[in-house]
Amino acid sequence: MKKISRYLSLYRIFVIQYIKTTMQSKVDFFIGLSGFLISQAAGLAFLYLVFEQIPSMQEWSLEQMLFIYGFAQLPRGIDHLLTDNIWMVGWQMVIKGTFDKYILRPMNIFFQIVCEKVQFDALGEILVGLVLVGRAVANGTVQVTPVKLLFFITSITAGAIIYTAVKLILASIAFWLKDSSAIMTTAYEVADFAKYPTEIYAKPIQVILMTILPFAFVAYIPSTFFLIDANLWKTIGAECVVAVVIWIVAYKIFQKGISVYESAGN
Repeated sequence: MKKISRYLSLYRIFVIQYIKTTMQSKVDFFIGLSGFLISQAAGLAFLYLVFEQIPSMQEWSLEQMLFIYGFAQLPRGIDHLLTDNIWMVGWQMVIKGTFDKYILRPMNIFFQIVCEKVQFDALGEILVGLVLVGRAVANGTVQVTPVKLLFFITSITAGAIIYTAVKLILASIAFWLKDSSAIMTTAYEVADFAKYPTEIYAKPIQVILMTILPFAFVAYIPSTFFLIDANLWKTIGAECVVAVVIWIVAYKIFQKGISVYESAGN
């Protein structure tokens, strides 16, 4: 308990210092936030254009699709907000040797990486997600009960863990390849498919979203529990199991990568 308290205190200190540096350039912050809001608006505009031509998609209405879209943004936004610095491991820390600084400090290495940066651009994703989920509650697309609210929080947390675990696995590949940024970028482009029902895709894509890159478990699958009262254990339960398993695998790969890490030489 004392160790957890120490890390929470350190995290608060790191975040405060990062906020101070970020506020030195308020324009950059607002440009980044505006960029994410515009990209979300473009995605929503696409949905509306599709449903102008097709009243329903695989029996899913526009309001249900908007809920799934918003639901997908919340775990992705939380992951983006809190663990975005993992990208730097796959992009430049290993190949440039700047990963050395984490090894030299007497702290958990993963903790050092994630607390070094808070990506406030992600607030755009979270805001859009909250608005769309709130809309679904307001118009009756989703019914709210205390139990469902608890499962909602559980699902969003598990979804964020899945996003972070996938990112950690792909970033850790850099310990062997030196640069895995291209792989990470491709995987996160695939993550955009999670904003829509998986059955609208071809079978190969469905398999990828359910196994190799299990992004179907961060939005569509758990969202069916709230939209059509799908089985709890096959939706939220399955998501939690996937989150635990993939996190254990991701962290072990990360630790193995650290053990083979070699600093940059000349």
